[in-house]
Amino acid sequence: MTGLSILAALLLDRMLGEARHGHPLVFFGAAAKRIESVCDRSRVQGAVAWCVLVLVPTGLLASLQSHLGGPAVALLGVIVLYFCLGMRSLEEHARAVAAPLVSGDVPLARQQVSRIVSRDTAQLDASAVVRATVESTLENGSDAVLAPVFWFAVAGAPGVLGYRLANTLDAMWGYRDARYRAFGFAAARIDDVLNWVPSRLCAMAYALVGSSRAAWQSWQTQAPMYDSPNAGPVMAAGAGALGVRLGGVVRYGDQLRWRPALGEGRAAQPVDIERALQLLRRAIAVWLVIILAWGFLTWD
Repeated sequence: MTGLSILAALLLDRMLGEARHGHPLVFFGAAAKRIESVCDRSRVQGAVAWCVLVLVPTGLLASLQSHLGGPAVALLGVIVLYFCLGMRSLEEHARAVAAPLVSGDVPLARQQVSRIVSRDTAQLDASAVVRATVESTLENGSDAVLAPVFWFAVAGAPGVLGYRLANTLDAMWGYRDARYRAFGFAAARIDDVLNWVPSRLCAMAYALVGSSRAAWQSWQTQAPMYDSPNAGPVMAAGAGALGVRLGGVVRYGDQLRWRPALGEGRAAQPVDIERALQLLRRAIAVWLVIILAWGFLTWD
């Protein structure tokens, strides 16, 4: 039963966390760097590299699964989903920022937040560190937790593996700078497609378990102004659900980028980092109840 497999994988992630040594995605990242090094910077080779790195492992897993019996398929699914989840890791990284903020150690908080965001963190003040952490928590709640659950529910172990590999390539190649604008085009656009549905289901869950009116209004009015088609709805709805304001100017290297205001209410505070994690946990619970109920109703 899919719901029970998801529950088992979530419990494994809760108990074990992310593998410290020998995580499959570490080897995948090394392979991606190696393949990138022998490619030119064209869109065509970027798309070919994406196909080799994502479709081949996904196809091999689907082939292996087709030769296994029911219990083995279920066990394999739990293991694959566990390696594709990042809930405990997300919590650990977010709390590693919150703790020094509470104690007033802003330099350490900057150092910790630099591990979870791609923006320049060297000059961030305490309020900017809080905003960056809450935004990352809300967005990664979709990318690293709910989207893997969605693709596992839709297409089993091959589905979640394909999604996770594609999402990893987007994180590595999906930039608009001179190096990756062409080569990473396929990785970025495919990730947008794969996250379109789960990101909106995540935004709906945030609205359902938080301040619903503010979440819905923020989603509808603010998300269209955001530069990411999927992060916008997730962070706008999440900020509205929490009753806080996010967004503003961020620095990436030598470039300053303006991000629209997200949410409504007071400015985000250190306590809102834990509140964002609680919002995500409630959203996961809603998804899990729905998936388990659907599995029970359709069980032959």
